Amino acid sequence: MTTTFMAKPHEVVRKWYVVDAANRPLGRVATEVASILRGKHKPIFTPHVDTGDFVIVINAEKVVLTGNKLQQKHWHRHSGYPGGLKSTNYESLMAKKPEKAVELAVKGMLPHNSLGRAMYRKLKVYRNDNHPHQAQQPEVWEFRG
Repeated sequence: MTTTFMAKPHEVVRKWYVVDAANRPLGRVATEVASILRGKHKPIFTPHVDTGDFVIVINAEKVVLTGNKLQQKHWHRHSGYPGGLKSTNYESLMAKKPEKAVELAVKGMLPHNSLGRAMYRKLKVYRNDNHPHQAQQPEVWEFRG
């Protein structure tokens, strides 16, 4: 009888991928990126080990929100003090910090623990198509579906 394969952290080989978010819905981009960061595209995927790869998201300012989400969807944050709730709609968030919108969408799809935080650190998001990671020789990720 064979045992189930469990990847060990020192055995994982990490690659770099470039994901172009131009003219794609925010949620579709975020699910694909979260899947790469978790390592679900690899045959060695192990839920309790960070088997994912590095992801560079370019053209974050060209990501699309469908329907009325630009006006109706809000980003909430709280300072921790009474009355410290601050809310921003996605129309102004996309105008000022489109990278933040992509990062928030991906972060919400990762595990909410120390493993998820380690995966999130491998995400690099850029407003346009320029990025400083040419030395890592990133491959272009083709979207499924």
